[in-house]
Amino acid sequence: VGPTNLANVHCAIGRGLSAIRPMGGIPSHFLLYYLRYSSDILAKQATGSTFKAISGKQLRVFSVLLPPLPEQHCIVAKIERLFSELDKAVAELKKAREKLELYRQSLLKAAFEGRLTEEWRKEYADQLESAEELLVRIKAEREKRFQQQLEEWKQAVKKWEADGKPGKKPRKPRKPKELPPLTGEELAELPELPEGWVWSRFGEFIDRIEAGKSFKCYEHPPENDQVGVAKVSAVTWGEYDDNESKTCLDPKKINEKIVIREGDFLFSRANTIELVGACVIAKSVNRKIMLSDKTLRIIFVLPLDIFLLYYLRSINGRNEIKRLSTGNQESMRNIGQERIRQIATPICGYKEIIAITKVLDYCLSKIDKVEQTINQSLACAELLRQSILKKAFSGRLVPQDPNDEPASELLKRIQAEREARRTGTARRAQTKRRVSRRSRK
Repeated sequence: VGPTNLANVHCAIGRGLSAIRPMGGIPSHFLLYYLRYSSDILAKQATGSTFKAISGKQLRVFSVLLPPLPEQHCIVAKIERLFSELDKAVAELKKAREKLELYRQSLLKAAFEGRLTEEWRKEYADQLESAEELLVRIKAEREKRFQQQLEEWKQAVKKWEADGKPGKKPRKPRKPKELPPLTGEELAELPELPEGWVWSRFGEFIDRIEAGKSFKCYEHPPENDQVGVAKVSAVTWGEYDDNESKTCLDPKKINEKIVIREGDFLFSRANTIELVGACVIAKSVNRKIMLSDKTLRIIFVLPLDIFLLYYLRSINGRNEIKRLSTGNQESMRNIGQERIRQIATPICGYKEIIAITKVLDYCLSKIDKVEQTINQSLACAELLRQSILKKAFSGRLVPQDPNDEPASELLKRIQAEREARRTGTARRAQTKRRVSRRSRK
């Protein structure tokens, strides 16, 4: 297909859209701004469960405050001038926010390529633990936990047998799988690391992964003593948000073992390509919310949660998640538990991990505060936009001229124009019927 001449492109109005064409010379932008000003009122009139809609009938009877025609033009001109200035300020704020994100990613990239603590390593060269030594400690701790679980299982079996073997036999814990080392092809695609660092599999640090189930729920957050199920959006935007949940209606589905607690490392295994693998550490838990089949809880062998959280949010971590996620559509991707364990992860000694975490905590908290200020300014800009519209449609934005033709005369012209259109439409329909009858004869 060759280049398209946009001048010859014609678009039809699809489902969910309506074209509003004002009469009597009323500026289209006047109605546009008035409807934006009235958006909350219109939203309350919308009906439908999954797809909210406003009918044409509702729009036709919707009340519009109508000033004289010259004043309408003045209002539109003043709004557009003020909005233009506001848009410039908003654009600068968004540009500053984008630069902050670039700085955040630059900082994370430097941290997980060893450049952030380069001077620190020189200062503490005689005290450093190598990454291999840390991995040995993790492996020993994992084996210790497994042996403890095995002993607890043996005791549970003895009790089960002594009680007459009621119900199912306690399940034997599985020995942790040995993960294959990274291949030469995988390492060739990854950044070089400083001496003492190595690339490892994410699964090397994991004790276990827990998940919930998906079932029918009431699509609103739980209240009082109700129990909810987390949505993927609960972990999408950088902080755990238990408002992003739905209510469990079946008491039989409630499982205390998968209730989210403060300090949990939560991971979204399904979402869009840009959001799959979003993860948070739950800082504040105000509702009783269970894990879902798409929201996982990861328990680590050693307390490396914050270090690994920052890595998965870095550009290298995100690239690994995208590489290992599956799905044919960009709108929904998935990364299963086994693939999560396969994520290539840089690791260094434990003392350096603590040092990296401290630097990132400090720097990222500063970035977050600046970003919060920008977001507050953007919210104020939106409030100012609404304030301008409120002034415009309460007669306080532009001066009123008593010599202007009153709006009542404009309404009379609109009524006459509508009547003329109805008459013309009726005549055309009558002519069409006559032609049709003649053609049949």
